[in-house]
Amino acid sequence: MATIKRPNAKKKLLDDNQIITLYMNDVLEHNKAPENVYQFCKVHAIEESEFYTFFGSLDAIKQDIWVKFFENAIVTIHQEEAYVGYSEKNKMLTLYFTLFEIFTLNRSYIVYSLKENKEGLKNLQALKTFRKQFKDFVGGIMNPNTEEKENKVKKITKPVFSEGAWIQFLFILKFWLDDTSKGFEKTDILIEKSVNTSADLMDTKPLESLLDLGKFIWKEKFN
Repeated sequence: MATIKRPNAKKKLLDDNQIITLYMNDVLEHNKAPENVYQFCKVHAIEESEFYTFFGSLDAIKQDIWVKFFENAIVTIHQEEAYVGYSEKNKMLTLYFTLFEIFTLNRSYIVYSLKENKEGLKNLQALKTFRKQFKDFVGGIMNPNTEEKENKVKKITKPVFSEGAWIQFLFILKFWLDDTSKGFEKTDILIEKSVNTSADLMDTKPLESLLDLGKFIWKEKFN
């Protein structure tokens, strides 16, 4: 007997966020990253051609995860109406605290991707685009608007300031990865001391803050 062919159920539309979620879940559930695009697509019933409309490789997913972290942080920051009136120091504090709140929500993935997969410095390749976004944003924060301040920072260009902030960020990130304090409160302390030191270096009294930061690092890492 002839039967009526029923149309297949409409396939759920795929987007980059869904692929990222699937990838992160795979990493966390299996404690390793998918070996290749074919394997990843087969497990999740995704056409390879559809995957490639969003990402050119699995490494591209790794980079985009960090991009999403940063974009979410910026959206959160700009939802705070008072932010535009903050000083440079408070803008940096807001950036760091917002980023690390997002990192904490995704800590298991970040710890694996940067620490537990034994790939060492190669892991930092995933932060390539994140690094550019971070430095561009920090460069926008540095905006001297008085003659006095311009004199204090006349030898500190935006690229130098941004690169210094990036090194500072990596240092804080490494500390956070190893931090076992409740609520990562020691990382919060380090953020405040690091940003205060940077702010003082931009002004005229760096020594006290440098000593304060140095004592904290020594206490946490060597005692």
